[in-house]
Amino acid sequence: MATIHPLTLFYDGRCAVCTLEMDHLRERCREGQLVFVDIAAADFDAAQVDATPARLQAEIHGLRADGELIRGLQVLRLAYAAAGIGWVLAPTGWWPLRLLSDVAYRLFARHRRTISRAARPLIDLLHAARARRMARRIRACHAGRCDVNGRPS
Repeated sequence: MATIHPLTLFYDGRCAVCTLEMDHLRERCREGQLVFVDIAAADFDAAQVDATPARLQAEIHGLRADGELIRGLQVLRLAYAAAGIGWVLAPTGWWPLRLLSDVAYRLFARHRRTISRAARPLIDLLHAARARRMARRIRACHAGRCDVNGRPS
């Protein structure tokens, strides 16, 4: 079996929905299975993954530990599995849902910035809730009540 982890995720940091999703995965996955690379960052060079900027902007890409570059919903399925929540996207891999899910994802990817602008108020609420949750965790850890992963025990 090919080596998947660490799985490097190449995402668009200018997309609020994409960033929210990567933050969600980052929060859940603390064992080093996922590496996050913002392709919108000024210092990002698409040549490091032998891809064009346009190709990487078209949809999410992932680089498996074995060097295979993958794209689309397959990347998110593997990332969710690495974060321990693979069951959320598992149905998107089942026939005939896979075809419909892949088409829906490509449609989202094409219009993600417009969707992000429209969803901005909701995204801001979700970011605020995450910040409050993280602040509670930090306070609990400073009080000496957290496990080795920094989660309140």
